[in-house]
Amino acid sequence: MSEKRDLLSIDDLSPEELNKIIDWAISAKQDDGLFEEFMPLTGLTIGSIYEKPSTRTRVSFEVGIDKLGGNPLTLLKGDIQLGKSESIEDTAAVLSRYLGAITYRCFGHEDVEKLAKGSTVTVINALSDKHHPCQAAADMMTIAENFDELAGIKVAWVGDGNNVLHDLMLGAASLGMKMHYAVPKGFEPDEKIVSRAKDIAKETGGTVDMTHDPVEAVKEANVVYTDVFISMGEEHLKDKIKAFEGFQVNEELVSNADSNYIFMHCLPAHRGEEVTNGVIDSKNSVVFDQAENRMWAQMSLLTFLIHPAAWEAFSELH
Repeated sequence: MSEKRDLLSIDDLSPEELNKIIDWAISAKQDDGLFEEFMPLTGLTIGSIYEKPSTRTRVSFEVGIDKLGGNPLTLLKGDIQLGKSESIEDTAAVLSRYLGAITYRCFGHEDVEKLAKGSTVTVINALSDKHHPCQAAADMMTIAENFDELAGIKVAWVGDGNNVLHDLMLGAASLGMKMHYAVPKGFEPDEKIVSRAKDIAKETGGTVDMTHDPVEAVKEANVVYTDVFISMGEEHLKDKIKAFEGFQVNEELVSNADSNYIFMHCLPAHRGEEVTNGVIDSKNSVVFDQAENRMWAQMSLLTFLIHPAAWEAFSELH
């Protein structure tokens, strides 16, 4: 039996692996009859633990696991004793005896690290305060659907230096893109993660640059991306919104982008705050394709991590 692999951040995958995972997901999405016979997770129950409420993550994992022939088991925060009367490591050891893999949507990134360390089956980070690799995989897939060549594509981020930005920049660097992010002063992303992204970019020909000026970031961008200014769990930080004056993605801002730019948002969107209706509902917006692609990208990741032989077999046929 091969050694288990976990996915805690998108750079747990090599650039070559990420490229192939995206291609696999796009091929699977286009093959209508595939999942009548291709069921690599048959006989496996995949447990998904949620400390935070979820729409896209929960539905995309449950439906995707079912398509792959597996049984999805959703465990809400109050359903289990994780981190309460039982340590995360002990819970991981127990769940490993029942499950084929575990996904974990949590607050603290150190918790998913503990779960992975204690588990003998694959653990996938379905969101933590530091990383969101499943979102990044879907983001890279969405960009690949819209551009023939990924190397050199300019991706502009406007907003908070949060978990989505962390894995977006790691993923963009892995694929040789030009990542240019604009954040307010005091809301910069984690320096260690930026350093990792820059190291990857040196190997792939990509770039990673920061500015405090949204217009500079968006100028001639092929992709314009934003997220909520106040993330889940930060609702008490009401004064935070003041720091983001001038960072709204609106029609005036995107006029600086390439004429064929695409607009991306991981959703849910706070319309009228970080983005206007005119942008998110425009012909350039791909936010609902992006949401759908969470499922396809995760199906590729699940198969790759849990049943690599089946993943390779599918790749050879497509």
